[in-house]
Amino acid sequence: MRVARISHRSLNGTRYGSVLGSAVFPFPADFHFERSAVPETVTSFPLDEVKLLAPVVPSKIVCVGRNYREHAAELGNKMPDEPLLFLKAPSAVIASGENIELPPASQQVEHEGELGVVISRTTKRLSPDENPLDYVFGYTCVNDITARDLQRKDVQFTRGKSFDTFCPVGPWIDTELDPANATVTTRLNGEIKQQGNTADMAFPVAFLIRYISEIMTLHPGDLIATGTPAGVSQMKNGDVVEVEVGGIGVLSNRVVNR
Repeated sequence: MRVARISHRSLNGTRYGSVLGSAVFPFPADFHFERSAVPETVTSFPLDEVKLLAPVVPSKIVCVGRNYREHAAELGNKMPDEPLLFLKAPSAVIASGENIELPPASQQVEHEGELGVVISRTTKRLSPDENPLDYVFGYTCVNDITARDLQRKDVQFTRGKSFDTFCPVGPWIDTELDPANATVTTRLNGEIKQQGNTADMAFPVAFLIRYISEIMTLHPGDLIATGTPAGVSQMKNGDVVEVEVGGIGVLSNRVVNR
């Protein structure tokens, strides 16, 4: 199932709903991220009449650095022995179709296409017999925009990763994707810049969820960005960047000067 977060002139506020073909079937206002609780609905809107919003409003965005060996190599970094985690500000989230703004403080803003994992229920210190994937609502496309020059200058990731608009997410959440075998492709103005497969991740999704939940509690709607394949490149004003995860869809954003 594809689950989108939408607004529509006839709705009071935003809603989640299932996307079926060219229609969206809105869920009740009290919908939450438990997969077993996805309701059946009969009311629908044409997809082209709703506004697709970012599919998550996370309490936190947990990102994984250097999870593809080729990407670590292209930046001249060694592969870590354990997942390299950092946080990205939730205020950076935008939807597919919204603009990525280039801040004046950076002269080297780059795309990083990734698989995003959306948490379904409170996840904390999982026992060995628990399956981490049982705590996943679904998967989405993420562009972990990075001010590379500021990242190097600061020697940590917060500023370079957290400018407003630096976390495009969408267009929706897919609840049935196999995270162990999904193609991740990033195109800049139609040219393929990144192409990898989640099978090549050093730390797969289940491992990451268990590892992260030992450190911090994950809440429903929280987002894990699982790392980017090789091929990151600089974006400039007027560019269009697309992140496509096979089985989910295409996250598309235009790049503009602030």
